[in-house]
Amino acid sequence: MAEKTQDAHALDALYAVIASRKGGDPKASYTARLFEMGVAKIAQKVGEEAVETVIDGVAGEKDRLVSESADLLYHLLVLWAARDVTPDAVWAELAKRSR
Repeated sequence: MAEKTQDAHALDALYAVIASRKGGDPKASYTARLFEMGVAKIAQKVGEEAVETVIDGVAGEKDRLVSESADLLYHLLVLWAARDVTPDAVWAELAKRSR
C-alpha cells in the first residue's frame, strides 16, 4: 500500500512543478506556454488526450494507453492549476465518494 501512496504523491509533486510554471517563460517551458494560451486551450488539450486515451483503451493498445493516460493526467493537472484547484481538493472529493 505504501507504493500506492507514493504514486499519489507523484501527482502532488507534478502539480507543484506545474503550478510553479505559471507566469514562466513560454519559450523555455511547454507548461508555461499552455498557461499563456489560456484555459480554453488547456481544456482542449485535456479533451484531446481523453479521446486518445479512450481510443487506445478500446483498441487494447496497453503501452499507448499508459502513455496517453500520463498525457491526460498531466494536462488535467495543468487545468487544475489554471483554475486554482489543488490535488488535495480532488483527493478529498474522491475520499467522500469512497465511503
